[in-house]
Amino acid sequence: MKKISILVAICLLCIAGCKKNQKDEKKAPMGAMAHSVGKINELSVVIDNELWKSNIGDTIRKFFGAEVPGLPQEEPLFSMRQMPEEAFYGLARKNRTFLWIKKGKEEKSNYSILTNKFATPQVGVVITGQTDDEITNLINKHHETIVSKYKLAETQEKQRRIKKSLEKIPQLQEKLGITLNIPTAYRIAIEEDKFFWIRKDISHGSMNLMIYELPIGIVSKDSNTISSIIKMRDSIGIAKIPTSEVGSFITEEAYAPYIYETTLDNKFTFETKGTWEIKDRFMAGPFVNYVIEDTANNRLMVLEGFVFAPSLDKRDNMFELEAIIKTVHFE
Repeated sequence: MKKISILVAICLLCIAGCKKNQKDEKKAPMGAMAHSVGKINELSVVIDNELWKSNIGDTIRKFFGAEVPGLPQEEPLFSMRQMPEEAFYGLARKNRTFLWIKKGKEEKSNYSILTNKFATPQVGVVITGQTDDEITNLINKHHETIVSKYKLAETQEKQRRIKKSLEKIPQLQEKLGITLNIPTAYRIAIEEDKFFWIRKDISHGSMNLMIYELPIGIVSKDSNTISSIIKMRDSIGIAKIPTSEVGSFITEEAYAPYIYETTLDNKFTFETKGTWEIKDRFMAGPFVNYVIEDTANNRLMVLEGFVFAPSLDKRDNMFELEAIIKTVHFE
């Protein structure tokens, strides 16, 4: 009887152990998924070396290496790193974003998006076809969606990194009724009742945020929208940014800004990208301006990021400012 009891106990333990192992096996893939790697805005392009030199490579560079709008010098949307398929293994597969081109007689014309295939977070795009034309047609057809998904992934990754070292600025909530995720490297340069200038020193320059509110009718929603935004930001720049001894902080007149419609915190928003300048001092740089329609409080909330970094690339600086601004939340 004692032996039977021991056997029963052993069987029960085995059954419990098997169930536990089954549960662990189900959980293992998620727990074992490696974290993705790579610099912000770095794209791995997996493509045969010869195809990279062909019209397929030209098409990829046309869309994914396109000039970033609003910058004073040419910089690409993504820093692309090309590799053949045989090199796409190990650490190379952990990059946060990748574009995989496959050409062959057995490949069907197809476009697919892979989410967290080899690492997390990760967005991969696979484009297949039997001919160059099939592949280039798919890139032409889907490039806007692909760029949008890559940029969203990069923005979320940047915001995740920002959360690791946040600067608490309760005054933004107290005076403007908003919260914003801002890294600790930034400091308040000017604080007024309805205006903030927040900045970070960088090598040979600075990164800046302006945050303020205005009456809701200041920016028109018609053919004069862009001119009203320029007039608005120039008046604020002249009044608030202390450059009176050397000139005024205004929008560069020689280049027309780019304007888009978007949403921030579920509110209608005008996004404007262009170049600022201080006349007679040959000082200039890029800016991105968001005019958010806060109808609940009968006001416009304006958040602008701008960079001063002469002779240096500014794409990633501006991307950081955009990522910060996109964390805005209205209380």
